[in-house]
Amino acid sequence: MRICHVSPHLPPDQAANAILPAQLGAWARARGDDVAFVAMAPSQGREGDDHALAGPVARVTARRSESTAVRFLRIDTWTRTRAVTDALARMAADADLLHLHSNGLIIEVAAAWAARRGVPYVLTLYGTEIWHYRRRRPIDPFRRAYFGAAAVTFYSQGLLDRARELGLDRAGLETIYPAVNPAFAPADADARAKARASLGIGEPLVVRNVKRLHELAGQRFLIEAFARIARRRADVRLVICGTGPLKDALVDQEHREGVADRVTFTGLVGNDRVAAYAAAADVFVLPSLLEALPTVAVEALAAGTPVVSADHPGGVELHGLFGDDVRVVPRENVDALEREIDAALASSRRVAPATRRLVDERFSPAAIEAAYNAVYARIGRDRGHSRHS
Repeated sequence: MRICHVSPHLPPDQAANAILPAQLGAWARARGDDVAFVAMAPSQGREGDDHALAGPVARVTARRSESTAVRFLRIDTWTRTRAVTDALARMAADADLLHLHSNGLIIEVAAAWAARRGVPYVLTLYGTEIWHYRRRRPIDPFRRAYFGAAAVTFYSQGLLDRARELGLDRAGLETIYPAVNPAFAPADADARAKARASLGIGEPLVVRNVKRLHELAGQRFLIEAFARIARRRADVRLVICGTGPLKDALVDQEHREGVADRVTFTGLVGNDRVAAYAAAADVFVLPSLLEALPTVAVEALAAGTPVVSADHPGGVELHGLFGDDVRVVPRENVDALEREIDAALASSRRVAPATRRLVDERFSPAAIEAAYNAVYARIGRDRGHSRHS
């Protein structure tokens, strides 16, 4: 099979809609399929190592213009549309299947391009395109792409349910969760102590967060809750993995709270190092204001670490799946956050065996690869039937 993945992002971007296409491409190449990619240029001025991906990549460098006049005359849209169609002509001319990830102009153009050529496509939705969806005009390119897809997969059941609430019900909807890297695995007490030592952590207890430093990630509530705990006990450290526009404000906050020497900002680190921090942690905290399905929380569970989450849709869904191994508190409620972190530190509890089994069943790379293979095979069968009918 010849598959072309189309996404706004690919590595080195760390978004979910960058990671999954890269994973799917690697799995497909390993089973003998041909893979190609069409994506926007990396964000934040970074350069990507496209040779690390499973097939050739066409990067679309044309981006939205800052000029009001250019946008008003739709020159901007025409230019970007042409850049996407040129990339598709190079990468997907002989494709048997397109897999479109997320939304935006690149996806809408690819869906129309595939429809004109009779090429089936899968659409995978990750979050904002559903949470913020509003039908504002009679001709809706997102809606056209959505209903034209041979199958639509969602990053969480909550997203699928929300789509139905918004009038986007149709045949061929399915939830396929994100894959958790095998590097996130349970560690015994000795291994966890070695992980702390290797990371330069002297405290025996670790509170961890992994998320872009952004207002929606809610780290300011976590720092405030942690500061209250740190004033009572000297044996705990907060580690925040990630980078983003809120970094300076959060550093200012930790100084105001008097805990600058007890908080570690790691910056953007690789998966292996994040996995080492996961092994060292006693509780993972995700105080975000909005999440669809937070892979970082499932990675923590895979490493044996209980989770305290705000009651965003992703946290509520994970609580439904994993029970008390994911404790949920109201968003922006520092008192409740402090209480649950304190309780987790006091208990020294690791996750239940049932949680680890469920992670393997629903979130392992093998499970996710099998789920998408089944979707691809079903589309292939349906296409074969339609050709012979």
